[in-house]
Amino acid sequence: MAQSQGWVKRYFKAFCKGFFVAVPVAVTFLDRVACVARVEGASMQPSLNPGGSRSSDVVLLNHWKVRNFEVQRGDIVSLVSPKNPDQKIIKRVIALEGDIIRTMGHKNQYVKVPRGHMWVEGDHHGHSFDSNSFGPVSLGLLHAHATHILWPPERWQKLESILPPERSPVQSSEEE
Repeated sequence: MAQSQGWVKRYFKAFCKGFFVAVPVAVTFLDRVACVARVEGASMQPSLNPGGSRSSDVVLLNHWKVRNFEVQRGDIVSLVSPKNPDQKIIKRVIALEGDIIRTMGHKNQYVKVPRGHMWVEGDHHGHSFDSNSFGPVSLGLLHAHATHILWPPERWQKLESILPPERSPVQSSEEE
């Protein structure tokens, strides 16, 4: 009887040591390096959720890639919603600071993206709550860069940073 209690005690002690090491490592990894998220809604169709409400894509979000707020036009990013800080949204970066963009339904037809901001839009115009609704977004709201579709298995792929030609900035900061 004493031997079985000793085995249980050793097992429990080893489990606790492993647990108290693994949990902080896992939390740090998910907070600083990468995590997965389910994409809901139609705003990023056809890039994400092409099946509509029948399916939700699960994407890999890379936190490490945006740690210095370095994004490119065409990147699909996750960010804190400027209208609801409890919500994360996923959009495509259309313009960067200094770019002049022709808007689609914004109160101004043309907007120059201010320093430290970006212009984001959903791929499904008219079905997206994006910069056309709330204006340029602070880079400080950037959460992660979506790099891969992980689920469903038949859609497993790397997400390319492609800027639709019709959404290119009228004048980019690189031209100045």
